[in-house]
Parts: sequence; C-alpha cells; structure tokens
Amino acid sequence: MERKYGTSVLCLLHTRLRSGFDLSLIYFTRAGNFPRIVKSIRMPIADKVAAAHRINDLLKGLLAAGAFKLKYRITVDPQLDAAFEAVPEILVEFAGPDSGTMLDRGAELLRSFETLAYESLRLGPDEHTKISFDCRGYRASRMQELRTAAEVAAERVRKTGMPYQFSAMSSRERRIVHLALRDQSDLRTESTGEGSGRSVVVYPKNYDASKKPAPAPFARRRR
Repeated sequence: MERKYGTSVLCLLHTRLRSGFDLSLIYFTRAGNFPRIVKSIRMPIADKVAAAHRINDLLKGLLAAGAFKLKYRITVDPQLDAAFEAVPEILVEFAGPDSGTMLDRGAELLRSFETLAYESLRLGPDEHTKISFDCRGYRASRMQELRTAAEVAAERVRKTGMPYQFSAMSSRERRIVHLALRDQSDLRTESTGEGSGRSVVVYPKNYDASKKPAPAPFARRRR
C-alpha cells in the first residue's frame, strides 16, 4: 500500500519469512530521503491482552509515521449490540480530524490498518472476526449495506433464475452475506476465488453451473 498524505508517502512492506510475516513500516519524504524503518513486528498471539498491546504498538508507529490526526481506543471483549453478527474479541475504534481519510474509497485505509493487524498477529482468514477496526460507526453502516445488497441479490436471482456474484470481499463481509441469506430455502450461497479476490455468489438452490453461463460480477459501491 502506498498513499500520499501531506508532504509524505507512507509505504507498508510485507516480507514473507520462513516463520511467518515480518512487517516493516517504511517512511519516505517527498524530498526522496533514504527510507527509515520505524517498526518491525514478528510474533505469535499469546493472549488477547498481549495482542491488544501489540496492536497498540503497531498503531503508534503507523499514526506517527503518517502524521495522522487520529486517536483510537482498543477494547478487549467489547460489549456490542446486535448490529454485529460476530462480536470481536478485540475492537479498535478511531476518531479525530482525519477520520474522513480513514473512510475514503470504501474505508480503504481503515481496512489496510486492519489487515496489517491480522498479519502482525499471524491470524488466518478464519480468525479475522476476532479483531475489528471501526471508525465513526462505519462497520454497522457497512453491515446494513451488505444485508440490503444481499436482499437485492436474492430478488434478482429469483426473477432471472441466474446466479449473482458480488465483487471481492473480506472474510468478515462474506460471512455477513452468507448469514443474511442462510434461511432462504430456494437459494444457496458459495464463496469463490482465491485470496483477496474471494467473493460470494448467490445461486438458485438447484442451479447447475456446468450447463449455464458463469455469473456476471457485481460492482461494489465505493464511498
């Protein structure tokens, strides 16, 4: 990821090692100064409190290097309402003048920070729901948006008899779509694709993919 903020460029480099990921935060100035390593993290998760401390260390480096005007709160075992399908074990909430930057382009920066936390803690895809990054209630809003999109997709599939494919989503967002449609007896949902390109497809229950065209992609709405 590389984005410009003010007079600087923030670059996050991931290096695969035999024992996992070694994350280094590199800070460049526009003047072309030699990059300076701000922080490097290699660790397994010991427990939730230790993980929260590691996330805190990661965020301190990120916010300092990017000169972000943000504050954050890390909560272990947060008490959340039913807006969350799966209550995370660790919740990180951002606020401050640069909140809008965090939410630009479909919350691209917020998602990037969250992904770095996954990798720094060596969480597998099935463990991503244990940690959630949020900013100004974005997660609850996005969840409702996905539920509405799932309902629209379901109606389209019923009317056309053809499958409906969403654009690539995180494992957390795919789960929301699957859960939103799990009680629809005339439909079924499946995840398809690899890695960051993985998405959800909604099918008529008895649809035979070998005899009909592949589903057309669904463009994800960007903010």
